[in-house]
Amino acid sequence: MAIDYRKFFVITETDRKLPLILETIGYEREQQFYEREEGYPCFHWLQTISGSGEIILDSGPVKLNERQGMLLASGVPHAYHVPDTPWSTWYLTFDGALAASIVHALEIPLTTPISWGIDTPLASIHEYYYHKYRDSHDFTGTNGSLEIYQFLTLLKKHGIINKSASFSQSHERLLPLLLELEHSFGAAHVGLSWMSTQLGVSAQHVNTLFRRAFGLSPYQYLLQLRLQKSKELLIAQPDLTVKQIAETTGFLDASHFISTFRKAVGQTPDVFRHPYLK
Repeated sequence: MAIDYRKFFVITETDRKLPLILETIGYEREQQFYEREEGYPCFHWLQTISGSGEIILDSGPVKLNERQGMLLASGVPHAYHVPDTPWSTWYLTFDGALAASIVHALEIPLTTPISWGIDTPLASIHEYYYHKYRDSHDFTGTNGSLEIYQFLTLLKKHGIINKSASFSQSHERLLPLLLELEHSFGAAHVGLSWMSTQLGVSAQHVNTLFRRAFGLSPYQYLLQLRLQKSKELLIAQPDLTVKQIAETTGFLDASHFISTFRKAVGQTPDVFRHPYLK
């Protein structure tokens, strides 16, 4: 696909109440020079499809090579430095009542180059949108809101910043351990040292993988998993005592289980279980 396209979407007053609003998408086979002294009026994503070019910011130029992009917030002054060789780009702009909050919650950096692998959906996203939108006008409103959220989650999942592993790469590396934890979560010997042995990497690297994938330490993840399993047992096996569930899910004793459960859930295990009892 080497055809330029640009789609603008009608934004109604009702749309402006939505968390995310799709404003425009487009592809330029040969990126043109633009200078926006007052920035763009909403969030603006630009990525390189082929070649390379530069976004000039107040802090200096930032080069975008193939499979690299950058998200700019509204009102950020910038310009494009277009090289002699063709620089093909794809862009997307969006706004919405919760746009800034969602970008922040997903921890997508602004004015920072984001990279991704050639085998990820981001590498061919310009073709995906070309085929999806060229004959369709039904992507305003909630449909457009959903499209933006899906795109942002792709950035969260596959984006690589400063050569660090992406969420998906960290998750994939942890997958054998996560599968084993589904069966071994309640064992007393399960801890950082055991996790390190399971993956064949250092304890420090296990900690790094968990924080990149989940934003949690290995211990915090294990604790959340044990609490999740305890909730399942409290509902599915009403004949088990709280003490038995504590032992099954790896807590030191019933007292520790109850205090941890109450702190995390806001009520004791017995109170949590009560509505499910017949």
